[in-house]
Amino acid sequence: MIVNLPQTYLIGLCLLLVIIAILVGRQLYKVRKDEMKLIKLEKEDSNTKENSAKMYELASVQLKKRLYPQATSTLKQALKKLDGEPEEAKALIENALGFALAAQNDFKSAVIHYKKALTAKSEYPVALNNLGFAYQRLLKEDEAYKNYKEVLKLDPNNKTAISQIKRLERIVGKDKDQLSNKKGF
Repeated sequence: MIVNLPQTYLIGLCLLLVIIAILVGRQLYKVRKDEMKLIKLEKEDSNTKENSAKMYELASVQLKKRLYPQATSTLKQALKKLDGEPEEAKALIENALGFALAAQNDFKSAVIHYKKALTAKSEYPVALNNLGFAYQRLLKEDEAYKNYKEVLKLDPNNKTAISQIKRLERIVGKDKDQLSNKKGF
């Protein structure tokens, strides 16, 4: 059987369409799953004392859906209901709140919440990375560099910290020693 050019073209086109359909279907499934989870969590009664965890879960879905103002509100409520929870839970909520604020370009407030997260859990590389990012956006490269260095002390293979340190060194035009030898370090 000889396959000629038009048949090969049609077979290739059909395969391409099947692959695209699979990818679009997977994406629709993920979005629909997040939507259903969001609806379920919003319907649940969030006034009971145990629900700081559920509120955090709701805020996580809201962040995933890029509903930053709603997530900010939900996380603030979760902080109020945090009685008796471990410090790690407070750190998670404070970090998420900082992220929601940073997504709304309120980096000064985000810094405050990242610092609160680090107060609750001092060895928290994600919060340190986020704090470094917020400092970069506030054009405080020295403080950002310091935070990324702290991340590397906790997690020497942290790709974000490594790449951001290289980026800061390139932007500022100084080597590591010059950045770290500035006043205040």
